[in-house]
Amino acid sequence: MFCEKAIELIRELHRASDGQLPAFNEDGIRQVLEEMKALYEQNQADVNETKTEGRSDLIPTIKFRHCCLQRNRRCIVAYLYNRILRIRALRWEYGSVLPNTLRFHMSTEEMDWFNQYKKSLATYMRSLGGEEGLDITQDMKPPKSLYIEVRCLRDFGEFEIDDGTTILLKKNSQHFLPRWKCEQLIRQGVLEHVLS
Repeated sequence: MFCEKAIELIRELHRASDGQLPAFNEDGIRQVLEEMKALYEQNQADVNETKTEGRSDLIPTIKFRHCCLQRNRRCIVAYLYNRILRIRALRWEYGSVLPNTLRFHMSTEEMDWFNQYKKSLATYMRSLGGEEGLDITQDMKPPKSLYIEVRCLRDFGEFEIDDGTTILLKKNSQHFLPRWKCEQLIRQGVLEHVLS
């Protein structure tokens, strides 16, 4: 029926919880675009018939199809825009390298957008804070202390902090490290914050 496939795209996103990215539904988008093409062609034929033969009884049908076209367009734009918002949030949550499971759910165009966003954000961060730049993706919540206790979840190897000290991050080892140096590793799943 009219607009059902477009509404199903919106429902699909709504069912996925926040922070999750469902697989890109290329087939659903294609079906909605085919429906829109068919509606447009039917409208063009009826408009021509209305003009040439003066059939004003077709005008309500033309308006109805036009409303369906607009609704399908709004649903597709909402679907794509919501996905872009989720992808942007993933950059802030996971950093510049997304896990393969998330990349698998993205279309080629979305990957291109993500890479461009990542580059734009990196350029902006380099322009802040002097020579080294300022990483604005760190400390998403105000820290209660500058150092935190962390436990290593997997072997990572050597990790150097600002004062030149090198720490060996082995599985199940616990360390007291500067928060800002280990937040990225926490997001990547290498470390976990030990709450006392």
